[in-house]
Amino acid sequence: MTLVSERIGQFFCDDHRLEYTEYGAGERWVVLLPGQLMPRTMHQPMARKLAATGAHVVTLDLLGHGRSDRPADPLLYSTTAFAEQVIALLDHLDASTAVLGGISLGANVALEAAVLAPDRVQGLVLEMPVLDNAVEAGILAFAPLLFVARFAPLAVTGVRLAARAVPRGLVPFWAGVGLDTLEQRPAAMAAAVHGILFGRLAPSARQRTGIDVPALIVGHEHDPIHPAADAAMLAEELADSRFVRSRSILEWRLRPDRLDGLAIEFVEECFRRPAAGRALGASS
Repeated sequence: MTLVSERIGQFFCDDHRLEYTEYGAGERWVVLLPGQLMPRTMHQPMARKLAATGAHVVTLDLLGHGRSDRPADPLLYSTTAFAEQVIALLDHLDASTAVLGGISLGANVALEAAVLAPDRVQGLVLEMPVLDNAVEAGILAFAPLLFVARFAPLAVTGVRLAARAVPRGLVPFWAGVGLDTLEQRPAAMAAAVHGILFGRLAPSARQRTGIDVPALIVGHEHDPIHPAADAAMLAEELADSRFVRSRSILEWRLRPDRLDGLAIEFVEECFRRPAAGRALGASS
């Protein structure tokens, strides 16, 4: 793989510090957003591959995630707030438009950004969006995290200290990402989960149908929190979209070549199109 430059940066949004990593250079901007409570390092392999093709890739730790600030106020956490952070990042980078990509919560945030600032979004790469069909499973999965963070904070602290004690150089990449995800602070974790669960989780169906940028949507079976039905529904709602069914929830993590190739091809296609605000063709 072609070697690309990597730089860590930071900026402030509403007085909160957010950290990001840049890969490559140029004006073909791509911003990748992580899943709930996960660090931006989860996108490192994809970011490096995209940058090797000439894209200028930025991976962002949203507020309450990774190495960004982690305030303990649940009112600060919602997809709308996260999307505003993405737009602030583009302003900070002086990037007029970008392809936005994300997984799970990150996919929802990318959708929200496309609603808030459609002229800034060149395209969308969305894996496992969390929409109408995932509500009950999402509550069952994340409500216990909220309960533990609120009422058993020492357990969260103990897990964080144990995870921090494991040298990252001794474990595989994805194990390291998992360990980094476990480094949570009880008050901030409770606030983030509370705000995401009970705040605005995604644009409404009416708003989603108004998104007119090209989208690559990846879904997979056997995952109740990210049902393939949500990804397929979104592909029907967006005017210019392509739905790809992953072979499993782990395909893009452990055997990424097929989906990496599709994503790289899609991003290159986005940059061959005119800037945001163009008329789009029929869905593929």
